[in-house]
Amino acid sequence: MRRTRRSSSRLRIMPVLGFLAALLLPLGLTFAPHATAAPAADPVRVMPLGDSITGSPGCWRATLWNRLLNSGYTDIDFVGTLPPQGCGQAHDGDNEGHGGELVTNVADQNLLPGRLAATRPDIVVMHFGTNDVWSSIAPDRILAAYTKLVTQMRASNPDMRILVAQLIPMNPGSCAACAQRVVDFNARIPDWARATGTERSPITVVDQWTGFSTATDTYDGAHPNASGDDKIAARWFPALAAVLDAGVPQDPGGPGDPGGPAACTARFRAVSTWQGGYQGEVTVTNTSASAASGWTATVVPAGGARLTQVWNGTHTTAADGTATVTNVAWNGALAPGASATFGFVATAPATAGAPAATVTCTAKTPAA
Repeated sequence: MRRTRRSSSRLRIMPVLGFLAALLLPLGLTFAPHATAAPAADPVRVMPLGDSITGSPGCWRATLWNRLLNSGYTDIDFVGTLPPQGCGQAHDGDNEGHGGELVTNVADQNLLPGRLAATRPDIVVMHFGTNDVWSSIAPDRILAAYTKLVTQMRASNPDMRILVAQLIPMNPGSCAACAQRVVDFNARIPDWARATGTERSPITVVDQWTGFSTATDTYDGAHPNASGDDKIAARWFPALAAVLDAGVPQDPGGPGDPGGPAACTARFRAVSTWQGGYQGEVTVTNTSASAASGWTATVVPAGGARLTQVWNGTHTTAADGTATVTNVAWNGALAPGASATFGFVATAPATAGAPAATVTCTAKTPAA
């Protein structure tokens, strides 16, 4: 992260001004106070998040950084707990691209909150999941990990702007099935983003797959070469520039700060299953230090399942099966740390597999 160096010239000038003032006072002359410029806003902090494609060395970051600077976006700061790793051109190399990491492991082991606390990003640029796809982890589980990371990002900064990539193609010699797995996973990301994004913390999907060739843009069927770095940076640039142009709220009251906006998390569990359906339960928890006057949860059942009955909440279901559940009169008010639970019955096709759902929530702050 960049550091600002303070100039000592002001310190040298002040004694001279004091001496001149002493000379002019007997003449009845005084100096008017010099107006002090308002402090500049902090740079917008951008966290590149992912695995080795992002961080080892992840030279698309260097290309993107310089393209942003050359286009006039100078008040930015790439942040992360990892240092630069070369790339042959000057750039702000801080990043959160950990080689070999699985996004499911980062979620399961709660690795992200500490990294967020150390870097406090305003925007996250995420290309994450290649190792999970390579390991044949189901898309539902990867997307559940995405949702958990987004929840943790919003706990760090309720106004977090999130850019999520549809993964670059993959066709390594040791994984013949990987090419189709990437296609299948990428097809799920836009619906997930629509269900998970909020007005306050939107999610932008960036297509890094189309037009990217494993034959000409990678050196091993998975990791980008110089041509691939240029293509990745070119896809990130307009999406990130649009977020910067729109303006990013900075230094928000954290969800854990007294008087800060109410924030929440949602957790799904399957209660029981039967042929053609299951009973599920979602627990909504107020994770902030402020009271919540109500909540809304979004449930995206996996495998084509659909909610047909809900209790302890009212619900609507979209054409794609996404269900929106709001509190009822008796369980909307949540003190800090308090939880409310609603249950539901879902129908599911025989091919749906084990019950799973991506769940998110938003909380309302009591009116002043």
